[in-house]
Amino acid sequence: MDMAFFDKAAGYLPDVCFERPPDLGILLGSGWGEALTADRTILRIPYGDIPGLGASTVPGHAGEFVFYERCGKLIAAWCGRRHYYEGVGWEPVVLPVEILRRMGCGQVLLTNASGGINPALRPGDFVIIRDHINVVGANPLIGPHNEVWGARFPDMTEVYAKHLAELLHASANRLDLRVMDGVYAYTSGPCYETPAEIHAYKAQGADVVGMSTVPEAVFAKACGIKVAGLSLVSNLAAGISRRPLNHEEVVSAGAAAKPIMRDFIDDFVGRL
Repeated sequence: MDMAFFDKAAGYLPDVCFERPPDLGILLGSGWGEALTADRTILRIPYGDIPGLGASTVPGHAGEFVFYERCGKLIAAWCGRRHYYEGVGWEPVVLPVEILRRMGCGQVLLTNASGGINPALRPGDFVIIRDHINVVGANPLIGPHNEVWGARFPDMTEVYAKHLAELLHASANRLDLRVMDGVYAYTSGPCYETPAEIHAYKAQGADVVGMSTVPEAVFAKACGIKVAGLSLVSNLAAGISRRPLNHEEVVSAGAAAKPIMRDFIDDFVGRL
C-alpha cells in the first residue's frame, strides 16, 4: 500500500485530531450511520473532502467522519466504509484504521449488517463477532512490508479482543437484546452468495456472512489495535431466506433497529 496516500489524508485532518489519542475508534457499517450519541461534537468532515477516501458509494453509509466526546471519552467515528468490491484498492478500505493508528487510538469497534446463516438467528438479532473466515483470500497486508504496520507475519489467533466482547455482552444484557457470539464469513461482493456457498460456509462454522469488516480487523490487529466486532443480522442468507436478497432489505433493517443500535453503542462506550 502507498504510504503517501495515507500521509495526504492525515495531513488534511486538523491538528485537534492528533492532540490526544481517542479512547475509541468506531467504524459504522450499513445502517449504522446514525447510531452515535454525542455530548460535544468537535468536528464533522464529509468523506468526499478527505483526500483519497472519497464519498461513500453505498446506500446506508453516511460518509462522514465525526470527532466527538461522550461520557468523558474522546471518540473518532467513521460513519460508513469503503469496500473491496468498489474496485478502488485497499488504501480507502483501511484508511480509517490507519488514521486511528496515527492518532494513537488503541481500540476500535467495527460494525456491519450481515446475512444470518445460523438457524437460531433472525433479522434484528445482533452477533458479537468472535472470529472470522476470510473466504476471499485477498488481504490488505499483501505487498511490500512496512514495519509501522506490525510484523510481516502477524498472528491472528485472537483478532477480536475478548475483554471488549465481554463489554458488548454486558451492554446487550442490560438492554435485553437478542445477541449471540458468532463467526463472520467475509466475501468480496458485490453479488450476494449462492445457496451452495452459504451451505459451504455453514459447514465451515460461519454464523453470519457479509462483505466487509475483515480487512479492517486484520489491519487493526496487525497494527496492535484491539478490535471489537458487532453485526446486525439484517436478513437471512441465500437458501435460508425464502425470497431473493436485495440491499433495500439491509437498509430497512438498519432503519428499524436505529434506536437500539444507538443505545447499544452508547452503553458500550460508557463501559470503556
